[in-house]
Amino acid sequence: MGTAVTDGAGSFLDLLTLEQPEPDLFRGLSHEGAPLRAFGGQVAAHALVAATSTVDPDRPVHSLHSYFIRGGDTTRPIDYHVERIRDGKSFTTRRITAVQHDEAIFVLSASFHRHEDSPVDHQRPAPRVPPPPDGHPLFDGRAPSSSEQADAYAPPDDTKEWADERRNAWARRGFEVRVVSPADQPAATGEAGERAVTPIGGSQPAPARMRAWLRVTEKLPDDQHTHACALVYMSDLTLSHSILSPHGGVGHGMQLTSLDHAVWFHRPFRADEWLLFDQESPTAASARGLAVGEFFDAAGTLVATVVQEALVRPARRHSG
Repeated sequence: MGTAVTDGAGSFLDLLTLEQPEPDLFRGLSHEGAPLRAFGGQVAAHALVAATSTVDPDRPVHSLHSYFIRGGDTTRPIDYHVERIRDGKSFTTRRITAVQHDEAIFVLSASFHRHEDSPVDHQRPAPRVPPPPDGHPLFDGRAPSSSEQADAYAPPDDTKEWADERRNAWARRGFEVRVVSPADQPAATGEAGERAVTPIGGSQPAPARMRAWLRVTEKLPDDQHTHACALVYMSDLTLSHSILSPHGGVGHGMQLTSLDHAVWFHRPFRADEWLLFDQESPTAASARGLAVGEFFDAAGTLVATVVQEALVRPARRHSG
C-alpha cells in the first residue's frame, strides 16, 4: 500500500491509504483539521481502514465507537495497532489503537456483521430539502447556488475569501459539501415544526440543526468497506457545528474539539453518490455539546446514524 498524503491533493482514496509494515500494524499521515491537529475524521477513517484490512469483505462494519484522547501531530506518522478480539460465525470484532510519540491518541472498537435477512425493517422519513445538484424526484425545490453554499451557516466574522478557500480545500481533497440554506430547511416529515433549543440566557429558541449534501467526487470501488471508511471521514466534517448554531455559529469566539465519535451503519450505500447529512444538537452543558446526525441517500433511505460529543471552549487568542 502507498503512503497517505498530507495536502489533500489528488485522489480521495489517497486520504485513506495506509502502509502495512507488519501484520496488524498500519501507518499513515493525516492532514490538518484544526490548526496543528490532525483531522479527527481522517484518523477515525484510518483506524477503520486498518480494521477492515483484517476482515473478510463479506462482513461489512455495522457499528464503531471511538474516543479522541490526544491531538494528532500532522508532521509525524500515526501507527494503528489492530487487536483481533473476536471472529465468530456472524460477528467480527476489532479494537484499534492509534499511537504517536509512544502515546495513544485515539482508540476505536468496530463490529462487523455478515448479511442476514431481517424480519423487521423500518426507518425515520427523510427530511424534504432541496435536491442534490443532479436532482431526484423525492425532493422538491432547488439546489443552493455556490454563493449560498458558502454563506450558509458561516460565522458572523466570515469572509468571502475564507469561504471560497474552505470550499476549494474540500474540492481538492476529492469530496464535495453543499450546505442546505436555513431558509430551505423545513422540518422532517411528520414533525410539527423545526426543532429548536433555548440558549441559556437567550430569549428565543434557536435552531440547532444543520443539513448538507456530501459525496466523494471520484468513482470508488464497489466494496462496502471502502464506502464505510469514506463516510466516517465525511461524518466529522460538519457534525459538531450544529452545537454552536444557536450560539452564533462556528468561529464566533468558540472552538470545538471532538471527544468521541460513534457510527451505526444500517443499509448499503455509496459514498460517491449524494448523501444528505441531517444534523442537530439536542443539548449542550458543562462545556460539552452533543450532536446527532443521520445519513440518507438520494432516494430517502436511512443508511447511517452518527453521534458525537465535543468539548466547547472559548477560542484561544494567539499573539505575536
